[in-house]
Amino acid sequence: MVKEMIFGTMGGLGLFLFGMGLMSDGLKKVAGRKLKDLLEALTKHRLIAVLVGALTTCLIQSSSATTVMTIGFVNAGLLTLRQALCVVLGANVGTTFTAWLVSALALFKITNYALPAIGVGFLINILGKTQKAKSVGQVLLGFGVLFIGIHFMKEGFSPLGDNQNVQEALIWVGRNPLLAVLAGTVITMLLQSSSASIAMIQMLALQGAFGTGDWHLVLRVTIPFILGDNIGTTITAWLAAIRASRNSKRVAIGHTMFNFIGVLYVLPLIWGGWFVHIVEWITPFKLSQSTIMVHIAVAHSTFNVFNTILFLPIIHWLEAIVMKILPVTEDELAQKPVVLEKHLLNTPVIALEQTKREIIRMARTAKKALRHSISGIVDDNRKELGSVREIEDFIDVFQLEITSYLSALSRRQLSDEVSNELPVLLHTVNDLERIGDHAVNIVEIAERKMEQKLSFSNSALTEAEQLRKEIDQMFDNVIVALENNDIEAAKSAILTNENNLNKMQIDFRRSHVRRMSEGVCSAETGLIFIDLVDNVEKIGDHLTNIAQAIIGGLQWEGVKPEVTDIL
Repeated sequence: MVKEMIFGTMGGLGLFLFGMGLMSDGLKKVAGRKLKDLLEALTKHRLIAVLVGALTTCLIQSSSATTVMTIGFVNAGLLTLRQALCVVLGANVGTTFTAWLVSALALFKITNYALPAIGVGFLINILGKTQKAKSVGQVLLGFGVLFIGIHFMKEGFSPLGDNQNVQEALIWVGRNPLLAVLAGTVITMLLQSSSASIAMIQMLALQGAFGTGDWHLVLRVTIPFILGDNIGTTITAWLAAIRASRNSKRVAIGHTMFNFIGVLYVLPLIWGGWFVHIVEWITPFKLSQSTIMVHIAVAHSTFNVFNTILFLPIIHWLEAIVMKILPVTEDELAQKPVVLEKHLLNTPVIALEQTKREIIRMARTAKKALRHSISGIVDDNRKELGSVREIEDFIDVFQLEITSYLSALSRRQLSDEVSNELPVLLHTVNDLERIGDHAVNIVEIAERKMEQKLSFSNSALTEAEQLRKEIDQMFDNVIVALENNDIEAAKSAILTNENNLNKMQIDFRRSHVRRMSEGVCSAETGLIFIDLVDNVEKIGDHLTNIAQAIIGGLQWEGVKPEVTDIL
C-alpha cells in the first residue's frame, strides 16, 4: 500500500507539474507577445499594474512566469521598482486562480474530461497548420495532463485518510501554525510551484488526511500550510534575479517582504480562529468534505487579495524600505537612466549635442564591460564575469533610447550639418553595442574555460595582458576623441592601436599554435585563447569605425545615407 501511495503521489505530482508547464508554455505562445506589450504599457498607474499582473498570471497560469517577466523588464530598465512591485502584487492574486481550477475537480468532476482533452489537444498540436493552432492544442493537452495528475494525486493520498497516525501528525503540525508555515514554505521551494503545493494540500484535505470529523478544524490546520506556500513561491523571484541587476534583486526583496509580513499579521487571526470564520462567511457553500477544496481556495484568495489591498496604498513605503536594505551603489549612479529630453528635439543642434554626451557615457560603459570580461577570463573571476551581462543590458538600453531619439530627430526640419552627422552617430551607437556583444562573447568563452577547468600558460597570460593594455589604450583614445573632437587621438587609435592589435592577432595565433604543437597547452585551451584574441581584434575594428567617423568630422563623404537605412 505504501509503495502504491508513493508512486501515485510522485507520478501525479509529476504529471501535474508537466501539465502546468505545457499549458503555461502554450498560453504564452498564443498571447505572450501581447501580454508583454500589455505589461509594459499598462503599468504606469499602480492599480492598473496590479490588475495587469493578476490578469497575466491568470492567463498564463504561472505567477513564476509573470514574476520572471517583470524582473526582465526591470532589468532592461522598462519598469521602475514601484511598478514592478505592483505587478508582483497582482501576480500573487492571479496565482490563486489555479487553486480554484483544482477545486473545480471536486465540485464538477472535470477529470472525466481530461482524457478527451488530451486526445483533442494532441491532434490539434500535431495536425495544426499554424503555430497558433499548435499552441492551442498544447494548452488543451496540458490541461488534460494537469487533471490526470490531480486524479493520481487524489488516488495516491486516499490511504492517508484511513491512517490514524498520519492524520494525527498532520493535525499536530497544523495546530502549530509556525511549523505548518515552515512546512508549506519548504514544500513550495522544493517543488518550485505554489500551485502544485496548494493542490497537494487540497488533495490531502479532500482525502481526509487532516481528519474527517470536524471540517472546521481541517480548514483551520490547512490554512497555515497555504500561508507558507506564499512565502516559498518568492524563491522564483530570487532565482530570476541572481544574474540580473540590483533593481531586479530589489523586486525579489519586495516580493518576499510583503508575503512574509502578510503571513505575520494573519497568523494571530488564525490563532484566534477569526480567519477561518471569515473564510466560511465568504464561501457560498457549507463546509464539508466535498467543499473543503473550495474553502482552501477561498482562504488562499482572501489572504492575497487582502494583502494586496493593504500594501497598495503604502507601496512607496515598501519601496523606500527595500532601497534601505539594498542601497544604490556608485556603479548604479554611474549607470543612471539615459537622459534625452524630448522637448529639445525642436532645437536639433542642442538635441544632437545631448545625444553625443549620452554616446560618450555609452562608450565608457562599453569599456567597463570589456575590462570586466578580460579580467574575468584571465583571472577566472566569476564576479567580474557576472557583472558583464548586467552592463551589457544597460548598453542595450543606451542603443534603444539613442536610436529612437535620433529617429525622432530625423523627422524634424534639419540643417545639412545635422542631417550629415545624424546617421554617423547611429553607426557609432551600433558599433558600441556590438562591442558589448563581444564582451559577452568573452564571458561565454571564460565560462567554458572554467567549466572545463582549463588554464592559460604563462606565455598566454603575458599575451592576454598585452591585448588588455592595447585595447584599453585604444578605448581611451576613442573616448578622448569623442569628448573633445580630438582628431589626433582618433588617428592614434587607428594608426597605432589598431595596427598593434592586427599584428598581435597574427603573432599570438602563431605562437599559440606553436605552444599547442609543443604540448605546452592543450587544443581546447588553444581554441579558447584564439577566440579571445579574435574577439578583442573585432572590438578594435568597431573602435576604428568610430575613430574614422571622428576624423571625418562625423560627416559622410559622398552619399548621405537615409536614417531608415541604419535603423
